[in-house]
Amino acid sequence: MLTYIQGTRDGHPWADLAEVVGPDPVQSILAKMSGWAVSGSVELGDQLIRHGASIVRHAHSMHRDLISDTPLPEWSSDSLPVGLHFASCNRQAHHLLPAWRAAFSPEHPDHYHGSDEQALAQLTPLLAGQVLGAVMPCSTLAVDETDCVIAGVIVTNRDGLPWVATVFRQPDPCYAGLGAVLLRQMLADAAASGLTEIGLVVSDANPARRLYEKLGFQLTSTSLTVLVP
Repeated sequence: MLTYIQGTRDGHPWADLAEVVGPDPVQSILAKMSGWAVSGSVELGDQLIRHGASIVRHAHSMHRDLISDTPLPEWSSDSLPVGLHFASCNRQAHHLLPAWRAAFSPEHPDHYHGSDEQALAQLTPLLAGQVLGAVMPCSTLAVDETDCVIAGVIVTNRDGLPWVATVFRQPDPCYAGLGAVLLRQMLADAAASGLTEIGLVVSDANPARRLYEKLGFQLTSTSLTVLVP
């Protein structure tokens, strides 16, 4: 009745990419998957919500073609704010944690509600390639004069598809626009290295979606992740 890829999400068993392939699976999900996170169509999510499931994330998948829509050459020479410089994404997770946590305030749709220790436990396997594949060379960081990480774009090899796993920056107004600079740099580097396509997921309420659209990402699908009661 339902196909999915099994994983773990925030400590819950996770049915990712859930797709209905037979009779209505709602009652079976409710009976046999209590406590699971289920990511699938908005229609499936809405049905489960009507039976008591809670929303975890409403998100949109977006992809960018790097061949027919080649990044502009000048994107590779965008300058950073005074005092910052580009750096390779070869740092340990605790070096990225302060900027990553600050980027997603309690008001942000992607705010992480766990402790710093729990957040570090999320970042560490991501950077180690254990979540969405190995970190790719087109990933980039912005660091200040003290070598402190201020912002970053992390791209992973997700089953052969380059994937923007996270974009973050310190929210200080002096860094406004920094995420766009890093994304343009990343896209230019990705195209120059021969990559043909890149994807990402953005939460429905995240204003960054408008930036992704300006940079050529196009909507490909929408999903709803819910937690089964």
